[in-house]
Amino acid sequence: MAHQAGGQRPAPRPVPDTCDTQAYLQDYGALLEYMSCPSMVVDHQWNVVMANRAFEALFRGVGPHPTAMPGVNFLRFVLFHPDAGGILGEHEAAWCLPMLAQLRTALEFYGHDHELQAVRREIAQDPIMEAAYRHGLPHWISAVGEAATRLDGAVRLLHHPDPRHGRTECRIVEEAPQPLRELGYRRLTMVLREPRRPASTVRRPRRPRGTTSHLTAVPAPEG
Repeated sequence: MAHQAGGQRPAPRPVPDTCDTQAYLQDYGALLEYMSCPSMVVDHQWNVVMANRAFEALFRGVGPHPTAMPGVNFLRFVLFHPDAGGILGEHEAAWCLPMLAQLRTALEFYGHDHELQAVRREIAQDPIMEAAYRHGLPHWISAVGEAATRLDGAVRLLHHPDPRHGRTECRIVEEAPQPLRELGYRRLTMVLREPRRPASTVRRPRRPRGTTSHLTAVPAPEG
């Protein structure tokens, strides 16, 4: 059975208690383990329902965080974990802004969802992230188009801790077989590509642990 990567969830997520559903999820977890690429199943809140060992290997060096572990909630990890930029390349433009767009869309469909609202409140408490959500996100979508907000098919840069991969790219493939769709789940797989040659540009230093602002490309509005 696929296991939780990067930390244990505080409480198990409710799943319809039928033998067929439980058996399907168990077999689906076994299927994930046959895959060599990082893969996870998430719900509409971006809670990670299951993930494979390749996913765990990608995030094995992530430090502890009370709410933003990659194997617990991937949305929170991208937005709030100080180690996210060390693994997710071009973190702000390629990961944060698309995930903010994903949050915006989720809130349109699940406006009263308490977990999504909690993420939104956490963003509002950070002036830089709030500016990115309110002002930077609309400008970015206007510049690159709505298609850039979709994850399926997107190519993203990764800094894999395994030197066999190193600095590489992945294509995100999103799938939702009917049984998963009925549960409100979907699977996202990071299909690893050939490693990229080292870039000549200097990467921006990571922020010290304990800080929550990760978006620096969008300045906070004056006043």
